[in-house]
Amino acid sequence: MNGEIIKEVLEKGERPLSIYWGTATTGRPHAGYLVPAMQIASFLQAGCSVKVLLADIHGFLDNLKAPIELVKFRAEYYRHCITSLLKAVGVNIERLEFVLGSSYQLTPEFNMDMYRLHSVVSSHDAKKAGAEVVKQTDNAPLSALIYPIMQCLDEQYLGVDCQFGGVDQRKIFALSKEVLPKIGYRERAHLMNTMVPGLTGGKMSSSEPDSKIDLLDGPEIIKKKIKKAVAAPKVVEDNGILSFVEHVLLPASALKNGEPKFVVERREGEPLVYDSIEKIHADYREDILSPQNLKPAVTDALTKLLAPIQSDFESNEEWQKVEKLAYPPPPAPEKKVKVKKDKGSKFPGAAKKDVVAQPDGHVEGPGSAEVNVGKAEEALKNLDVEQK
Repeated sequence: MNGEIIKEVLEKGERPLSIYWGTATTGRPHAGYLVPAMQIASFLQAGCSVKVLLADIHGFLDNLKAPIELVKFRAEYYRHCITSLLKAVGVNIERLEFVLGSSYQLTPEFNMDMYRLHSVVSSHDAKKAGAEVVKQTDNAPLSALIYPIMQCLDEQYLGVDCQFGGVDQRKIFALSKEVLPKIGYRERAHLMNTMVPGLTGGKMSSSEPDSKIDLLDGPEIIKKKIKKAVAAPKVVEDNGILSFVEHVLLPASALKNGEPKFVVERREGEPLVYDSIEKIHADYREDILSPQNLKPAVTDALTKLLAPIQSDFESNEEWQKVEKLAYPPPPAPEKKVKVKKDKGSKFPGAAKKDVVAQPDGHVEGPGSAEVNVGKAEEALKNLDVEQK
């Protein structure tokens, strides 16, 4: 959207193109984040300046996905993950900058501009803009309407030429294009990447553990999740495994080695070597490339891609500490204390303080009669005898 803005900056050649990508610091970053990360790596390799907005306030506003006491730790965890991920594909990160949303979104200037936008944006348009991004509920809080309006203003306060995000952001981008000029700010360009389907179908989500692979998942967990992934033979549409090859593994190999390459080992015959997704799709439709061969190849390639990130994590005590603070384990369930029921001294077999058991089994003492047969009056009360 507004591609002419990008073209104008590039043609003038006076400075690098400035792009920002924002991420709400909520759930743990997963393999789906590799899709925008590969594109960000391409921007950096092309000489662009990239600002990564760690949107801590947005994370809090999105239906309280990130508790306010955890957002600062989650933002730091995201910074570690994204930095390590970009380094893993061999990209120079000198022109990469991280910006914490709360560093400017709580200022009087930003809030005054937000009120100005509130006066020109209807609740209908704000809700429509955030429909695919902010969690929707029947009785949505006002934060769901504030979220997209703040994102529009981010473009101005970050001072960029272009905002980059997933296609699910399109309606927010359209809102920004429309309303920023109404309060005296210029339009920005917008770039979008596709959304990779989850391993179980649908959107890859942090809230669905089986649909995604965590950046810190080990080889055995990766193997197990990919083995269970949905990948119908000969079907390329909505195939999360093939989409992952297209948008992550091929671009990652191109960034690291200068050209895209994806190798599929087979039990019989020579390995299948691919340099384009078109060839992969063609072979998959013809069943030359089967799910049984594809999944182990993806498992191997992804394991190798994530290995440097996991190595960074293991050697970085600060990152490990932040991970525990950002995503504390759920409290252990309280053990139920078994309360001994007091059945009273009249319960048959109950111990009697005034009786003593004898070696032959009978008891002696003042209460011995009650222990043996109970009181006659109480026994009669428990009987339902018809009076005639």
